[in-house]
Amino acid sequence: MRSSPKRDIKFRLARRFDYESRSAALFILPVMSVLAIVAVFPILYSFYTSFFNLKLTRPHRVPFVWFDNYIKVLSDELFWASVSRTVSFTVMSVAAILVLSLSIAILLNESFRGRRLLSAIILIPWAIPTVANGLLWKWIYDSGFGALNGLLFQLGIIDSYITWLGDSDKTIPLISNSFVWKEVPLAAILILVTMKSIPEDLYRAAKVDGANVFKRFIHITIPSLKPGFMLVMIYETMMAIRHFDLFFLLTEGGPAEASHVVSWQIYVETFRNLSFGTGSAMSYILALVTFALAYFIIRTLGSKL
Repeated sequence: MRSSPKRDIKFRLARRFDYESRSAALFILPVMSVLAIVAVFPILYSFYTSFFNLKLTRPHRVPFVWFDNYIKVLSDELFWASVSRTVSFTVMSVAAILVLSLSIAILLNESFRGRRLLSAIILIPWAIPTVANGLLWKWIYDSGFGALNGLLFQLGIIDSYITWLGDSDKTIPLISNSFVWKEVPLAAILILVTMKSIPEDLYRAAKVDGANVFKRFIHITIPSLKPGFMLVMIYETMMAIRHFDLFFLLTEGGPAEASHVVSWQIYVETFRNLSFGTGSAMSYILALVTFALAYFIIRTLGSKL
C-alpha cells in the first residue's frame, strides 16, 4: 500500500528530530529564551531606536526620522575627530600587543627552570578586573603622588613631577599602555598555544638543511603562527575599538577632548545628552566598522593559511 504524503513528512521529521534531539532542544530552550530576552531583544530594539529622534528631554515627541541620525553622525566633525583618535589608539595598542605577546610566547616556549611560575605571574594583569586596572594606572599616573613620577624622580630622569594625563600629546599613548598591560597576557597565551602546535619535524628538517635560528624563525615559526596572529588581531582590534573603561576612569575624554574616542562619544551622546536615537546610530556604525575590519583580517590572513 502506498503511504500518503503527510505520513512521509511525519516519518522524515521523526527520523530527523529523534528523542535525543527533542530532549536536547528542551534543555536548551530556557537558555535560548534568556539570551533572546537579555541579548537579542536589546540589540534589535536599539536598531529600531536608531531610526527615531528619541531624546529623554522630550519623551512624548519621538518622530520617525529614517536615516537622519546616521547622516547627522557622519556629518559631525567631532565624530570624525573621535574616529581619528580611536584609530590611533587601536593601531598603537594592537601593534604593541602583537610584538610583546610574540616575545613572551617565544620566551615561554623555551625550557628553563621556573617557566611554570613565570607563566602564572604573567597572567596576573589579565586576571585583574578592568575597573581595578584603571584605578591602578590612575594612581601610577597621578601627578601628585604617582608611582611613575616617584620612580623617574628618584632615578634623576625628571626634575619635577609631571601631570601625565594632563598633556594632550601623552594621553592616548598612556591609556594605550594601560590597555596593553592588561591584554598582553591573553594574547601571549594564544600565540604560545599556536607555537606549541608547530611540528618539531619542520625544525629538524630545516636544521639538516643548514638553516640557522633566524632563518628557522622567519620561514617556519612566523608562517605557522598566522592562525594565532589572526585570532589575536581580530580579538584585540575589536576590544580596542570599543574600549571605554580606561577612558572613563583615567580622563573622561579629556584633557580638551584629547581622549574623546568613539566609545566615549557614544556614552556622552546617550547618557549625558540623553539622545538615544543618535547614540544608537553611532553604536551601530561602530559595530559595522568593527565587523568589517574583522572580515578584512579573516579574508587577508585566512586566505593565506
